[in-house]
Amino acid sequence: MTMRLTFGSQIPGNQTDFSLMRDVAQTMDATRWHSAWTYDHFVPPLGFMDETGDSLEGWMSLAAIGEATSTLMLGTLVSAVTYRNPSLVAKMAATLDHNTGGRAILGLGAAGHEREHGFYGWDFPGIKERSDRLEEATELIRALFRSDGRVDYDGQYYHLKDAPFAPRAHADHPGGAIRIMIGGNGEGRTLRTLARYGDISNIRGTPEEIARLIGIIHRHCEEAGRDPAEIELTTVMRPALVVEDHKIRRLRDIHGEGLSDEQKARLPIGPADHVIGVFEEYEAIGINGFVFESIPNNPRLYEQFDSEVLSAFDD
Repeated sequence: MTMRLTFGSQIPGNQTDFSLMRDVAQTMDATRWHSAWTYDHFVPPLGFMDETGDSLEGWMSLAAIGEATSTLMLGTLVSAVTYRNPSLVAKMAATLDHNTGGRAILGLGAAGHEREHGFYGWDFPGIKERSDRLEEATELIRALFRSDGRVDYDGQYYHLKDAPFAPRAHADHPGGAIRIMIGGNGEGRTLRTLARYGDISNIRGTPEEIARLIGIIHRHCEEAGRDPAEIELTTVMRPALVVEDHKIRRLRDIHGEGLSDEQKARLPIGPADHVIGVFEEYEAIGINGFVFESIPNNPRLYEQFDSEVLSAFDD
């Protein structure tokens, strides 16, 4: 069975127990779901959440999910370059990939949770420096993942000197190298970094907004001398939920906070045929895959979504 689109979900690590995360991941693993993701935060990340509540570290949780599953691709959505040296991140991803038989995807971003940095004493430079660091880190990590021998790198922020790196990717890894996902909509820097050194986009917006961003990605690819077909186009969305009519408005209001009524009506929340139609709109502009945020850690929701929505995209 193949699917013309891929579907993944971020499994929330805040105010939960790992047994619930594992149950969701195993349900996804047994159905049509393609990928499972953790967040890279150290406190519950959204403004309305209690910052003193439980928040499970994303990479450690991802390793445990990998041990509990056998088919799901696995990644962080996305790791901030300000938290760890990129060589360490590359080694963590390669270890996850090796230990799971080629199922790792490395998600990277420029960081945006300023309060979290302040809590733990991490520097939170301005957006230019964070964008510079993201570009350098992605270039360096790509070299470690793809070079045949030792690697030298001399950037402004990061340096390698005759660095060995093994294993690079599991022998069965599709494409022969761990793919790098770049998260963010930044038109001047983030999407340029994607075009130069990334393999998967992770952008968000309406179909019209994303169609425009895809055009910008193509222009950056042209400037970089790269075929845009090499980049998998995915979008991150608020939760996708198949719900009964009397719940639709309330859930769209909750998960569409800050959106207009028209935008809320286009969220993938509602009857199955509505949700399928939303995805087909994105497919029509070139999106290859979806990753959802904040679906509750309830295996039943994932089973329902598989049977009523994902089944519609079987080839």
